[in-house]
Amino acid sequence: MKNAMKIVAMAGGVGGAKMVDGLAQCLSPSELSVIVNTGDDFEHFGLSISPDLDTVCYTLAGLANPVMGWGRTGETWRTLEEIKRLNGPAWFNIGDLDLATHLERTRLLQEGYKLSDITAHFCKHWKIEVPVFPMSDSPVRTFIHCKDGSRLPFQEYFVKHHFEPEIQSIEFANIEMAEVPEKALCAIQEADCIIFCPSNPFVSIDPIITIDAIRKIISTKKVIAISPLVRGEALKGPAAKMFRELGILSDASEVAKHYQNILSLFILDKKDEDQITTVEGWGIMCKALDIAMPNRTERKRLAGQVLSLIEEYL
Repeated sequence: MKNAMKIVAMAGGVGGAKMVDGLAQCLSPSELSVIVNTGDDFEHFGLSISPDLDTVCYTLAGLANPVMGWGRTGETWRTLEEIKRLNGPAWFNIGDLDLATHLERTRLLQEGYKLSDITAHFCKHWKIEVPVFPMSDSPVRTFIHCKDGSRLPFQEYFVKHHFEPEIQSIEFANIEMAEVPEKALCAIQEADCIIFCPSNPFVSIDPIITIDAIRKIISTKKVIAISPLVRGEALKGPAAKMFRELGILSDASEVAKHYQNILSLFILDKKDEDQITTVEGWGIMCKALDIAMPNRTERKRLAGQVLSLIEEYL
């Protein structure tokens, strides 16, 4: 950037991690901080698992599986294969390298360390210079209330049931007791602008910005959101299906409307340029870019273009 700015990126898993990686290629570590959704966190085999945090960190460290976008490159699956042979719950794919992360996180949590401190410890080990924070040091859990009456922890809905059940509503359990890391709050307070990465609005970004302490600060900031939808379909995951089942049109413009009261600039894909007028009719500045990020070069390209728009218009 021509002028130094402090940016806070708020992110979920794969899509968010790609955008964060692009921003990290364009900004210095002193200019960028990342706050990651932990509503997806859950316990499995007695281990504390933070899927979005791990995906963001693995991606920034250059350790992420480039094909899947999650998990580790060079991963092996001997433990999971043995669990399958033992007829254990093998619905959540934990690789052998990934298992070490969960084991050590769980050990440190049991010793009394905060999730944010553990994340900083991992980042130092993986040589990640960008500050990465969980949205909360205390557990906040996303539950999906389904139209069949069931209440599913998010990972069971997403992975075990392949996001097939129809959604009735979404719950963020214990969000009123969320403990935002002090350094994360300071980063938001000092930020010149906030970027909502192209993550699922309902289950990746909403858990972060529904936390009262975070919401109060970002309401005073310039906020930019990048659409996770192109021509009504999600780049990754169940976002489009969620829109439809919640009775909302699955369109990029509806993502902007979802964030309407806090958004300064909305970025949608060039294929959705016909929706710019609709978004601007809600008083939100709207620009179109090619938002696909199939590789690291494209991540950097998109991040650079987003930062240029911020400099030019905000």
